[in-house]
Amino acid sequence: MTKSRRDESKPGKPLVGVRVLVGRARHQAGALAGELRKLGADVLEIPFIEIRRPRSFQPLDRALKNLSSYDWLILTSVNGVDAMGERMGKLRLTRKNLAHLKIAAIGPATKKAIEKRGSRVDVMPDEYVAESVVKSLRREVKGKRVLLVRAKVARDVIPRELRKAGAQVDVVEAYETVVPQSSRVRLRKALRNAETRPDVVTFTSSSTVKNFVNLLGATSGKSPRRSGFLEGIQLASIGPVTTATLRELRLGVDLEAKQYTIPGLIAAIVRGVRRA
Repeated sequence: MTKSRRDESKPGKPLVGVRVLVGRARHQAGALAGELRKLGADVLEIPFIEIRRPRSFQPLDRALKNLSSYDWLILTSVNGVDAMGERMGKLRLTRKNLAHLKIAAIGPATKKAIEKRGSRVDVMPDEYVAESVVKSLRREVKGKRVLLVRAKVARDVIPRELRKAGAQVDVVEAYETVVPQSSRVRLRKALRNAETRPDVVTFTSSSTVKNFVNLLGATSGKSPRRSGFLEGIQLASIGPVTTATLRELRLGVDLEAKQYTIPGLIAAIVRGVRRA
């Protein structure tokens, strides 16, 4: 971001002159993009991730038909909530089928999605990462049956640690994340063109980081940063798990949210711009 572009900023519009690349899945990008635009940012939307149905809903359907056998339900994302809600509708199950369960949610967006469907959330950890869920539930789940609804590819921290605590944990896939191949050419063009090259790239999960590297064709050899693709661009992470993935793939992190939410990510971008 050049000094002349920063000088255009106005009170209440701290991101005027800042171009931000949002890589969330297409159906989820609106909230982040909209708030950035309210703050004056020029937003470029190129999804690094696409949400798809799993190859089979049989494991999820089987678990939902046997909800009465579980004591706890853990939901880790809005996508998981939506997918589970859709399958419950197909199976003619209602929120009454969840009434006996204690429910844990990772993050306020997931909690809000659960409550919107009429269920109460009993536990939402202070930090919106798997380790915090484990810390919150470790003493609650001994001898209990736990249903964890999540993406096909996800970290195994929750099931592993809760099993160590004496819980019987069933993990079912509600959706899967894939690389949107249609974004490959668009992303490379955006990074090479001075008219579209972003000042900040946002990452909202480890999957978005891995897919970003995949889209650039930089899965081996030099990292995208060293190859010049990302020279002068700040990378913004939603939290420590995403940050760890960025560092693992040799991208580094310039900005990290203090609160691991979309508003926290936006606040980190604003802080970073003010320091620049």
